[in-house]
Amino acid sequence: MKAHKPTQVKGHAKSQKWKDVRGKRSRPPITSSELNSSPVVAKMAVVHKASQKKKPSVKRLKNKAKPVSHAKTNTPQSVVQKPPTQANGSSVFKMDNDSNDSMEWKKYSQSIHGNGVKTLGEIQHIIPVRLEGGSLHNCAERDDRRNHAVLVMQKNQTLCFRGKCHLTCLYGRVEVMGFTIEEGQQSYPLFSPASHCPLTIRALENSDQTRDDKTEASPILKKYLTSASRKKLLKNVTTNSSIILLEPMETPLTRFLSSFTDLSELFSPPVSELMSAVLDTPLNGLGMIPLVGAVEGLKMSKSYREALNMVVRACRGDLDGCAVILVCGSKNVGKSTFIRTLINTLLNHTGSVDYLEGDLGQTEFTPAGCLCLANVTEPLLGPPFTHQTTPEHMIHFGHTSCETDLERYLESLKTLWRRRSPGRETTVVINTMGWVKGFGFQLLVDMIRFFPVSHVVQLSHSGVTQCPSMTPEFLRTAHGHQTHPPAVTALDEFTESHSPPKSYTHVIVQSEFQGAGRQGTAKHQRTNELRELSLLAYLSQLQSPDPGPIRPLHTLTPYQVPQSAVALGVIHCEVVPSHMFYAANASLVALCCLGEKVSSKGGPVLLSQAPICPCVGFGVLRGIDLARGLYFLLTPVDPSILRNVNCFLLGAISLPSCILTTQPGFDGEMPYITKDYSFDLTGAGKLRVFKGLTRPSQMGN
Repeated sequence: MKAHKPTQVKGHAKSQKWKDVRGKRSRPPITSSELNSSPVVAKMAVVHKASQKKKPSVKRLKNKAKPVSHAKTNTPQSVVQKPPTQANGSSVFKMDNDSNDSMEWKKYSQSIHGNGVKTLGEIQHIIPVRLEGGSLHNCAERDDRRNHAVLVMQKNQTLCFRGKCHLTCLYGRVEVMGFTIEEGQQSYPLFSPASHCPLTIRALENSDQTRDDKTEASPILKKYLTSASRKKLLKNVTTNSSIILLEPMETPLTRFLSSFTDLSELFSPPVSELMSAVLDTPLNGLGMIPLVGAVEGLKMSKSYREALNMVVRACRGDLDGCAVILVCGSKNVGKSTFIRTLINTLLNHTGSVDYLEGDLGQTEFTPAGCLCLANVTEPLLGPPFTHQTTPEHMIHFGHTSCETDLERYLESLKTLWRRRSPGRETTVVINTMGWVKGFGFQLLVDMIRFFPVSHVVQLSHSGVTQCPSMTPEFLRTAHGHQTHPPAVTALDEFTESHSPPKSYTHVIVQSEFQGAGRQGTAKHQRTNELRELSLLAYLSQLQSPDPGPIRPLHTLTPYQVPQSAVALGVIHCEVVPSHMFYAANASLVALCCLGEKVSSKGGPVLLSQAPICPCVGFGVLRGIDLARGLYFLLTPVDPSILRNVNCFLLGAISLPSCILTTQPGFDGEMPYITKDYSFDLTGAGKLRVFKGLTRPSQMGN
């Protein structure tokens, strides 16, 4: 893409402030002095509402199934609301003191029948019965007038599908990716796009075997179906039945993604699954396409199930302090899917789980190139691009790999951990990179030593580990990038809110799904496409939540930002100051908060080094007015948070090409697009700079 001269955006405003030029809906201007009026970290803590509780609310599945909420009797399409004081539809158990809490957890772990399965709610190996073809016609009915469908499922029956929908459990309970949804809860959005493994809904056993199934199910079905459809489904209801309501789902995210031609079929089966799609069921018109048994959903090996059960048991048992679980393994072995399933299973029993992101290339809650510490309170029932959010704490690294600056990567992770609330007793899950050889392996050794890890879950495939087994014995002699034997922990302050474990439990998981260890080659499955999906999902927050046509980004009104109020830096490569505006124009920038005040006598403020500072979100620099000294920025970040922003950081994460090539309303050549450019010219590619790496010839010096 050819670099163009910065766009001149016409206008007459001379105010040196953040300015929203949106007519009647304009927001109050924010001055540069307001940007720096108080400490950044303190403001960030208030804005993001970081949890200050010492212990999370306990989320427990009741042994006795709950009656359906009476709120549903008013409007047939109303959604059951989950009270804010409840977790996973169950009442909150308040803990008075540590000793009682410990005893209660111990007693609970020995007696509860959690997650719909006996014996500690463990995930067991069950041979499922797939719902497909004729069976779906017998157990599903659709109400065309209200555009929803009701499905009756028996114990261990499964529905594997592509598409998207809202799911509400009306009777019994079902499980999706480790998370149990039972009657009386809110509806949950399910996303099963072609980019990832298809989702599977599985019916669980009813904990109350004394229920009068026909008597209780009849009034439930009456609210959603006609008399004939109700009588047909009622014949299938037994004590171990689950009844779910499926409704179509359209959100700003799905509308924005479908507006691009290449993504219009994202929620349809890929070419390899077309022969397995069932196209004539009551569910098809709702945005769901059932799949026959030839297509597998999430495949859990024996070691996969055992690892999940072991970790969940430890988190629910009498562990000294809170569990810190580090998940590692080479690329494409299923680390992200394992973590989502683990978090969902933990949310059946606790109110929240902390998540520390260490994988720059395949991030879970943010666009690529970020490290973050997030507090997860809702289940993850879709791939990363379906739950993009602003974490409690985030640092923009600016690249999908840390190989160019190992020191800044490690220091960023340490900074995030230090910002975690002291004394916070919440389970922590740490994600790591798929880079497990050479310097990547050394970084992994450092991370295990830096943090008070209680469990290391190491995923591999083909019956062998792709790097040394990270056992406590091996770690005693392993060399990291910053740590060396006999170091136990590199930072004593990391263990202030945790009792440092004498050792940790090492668990090996063998991934047995098809294609383990290989990158997906089908459409939407390549790593660069997944990164673009996450970034597009973030930018979809610029769209109105109300139904209506999609507004392209170039039609939205930007903020006006004075160049003297914010510093501008390029952190992934070296750019001479005279070319800085050319590099930043029409690019994605991270909105960050420097700890010091940014001041200028009128000209732009340029950074010479990459800072480690809080990041509150992202924006698109759609234009630069050199004459008036203004940046024009599009961002979904709330204006109250923008008051803290005093730095724009440009990294290697570029805008998806579809953003620039899909600009309706232009005649002739589109802005920022050119075909007259050759990458074969000497110097046409970017210069890569490696920091902190020693050349082999210098190893002995």
